[in-house]
Amino acid sequence: MNATQTGIIAGLILGLAATQGFTAFLITLAVGVIGLVVGRVLDGELDLGDLFGRGRDR
Repeated sequence: MNATQTGIIAGLILGLAATQGFTAFLITLAVGVIGLVVGRVLDGELDLGDLFGRGRDR
């Protein structure tokens, strides 16, 4: 299991643990997406500098 998979699973589990009531789905989805992004950054598949407009050649 790579860091992306670990990140999304950890995010979903933490989201489920932190939620109550009607907004459980939305909170779990948001925390899962955060876990996915963190996992992709750790795997090197996503460069945050590209997302925020900073190029590598500067």
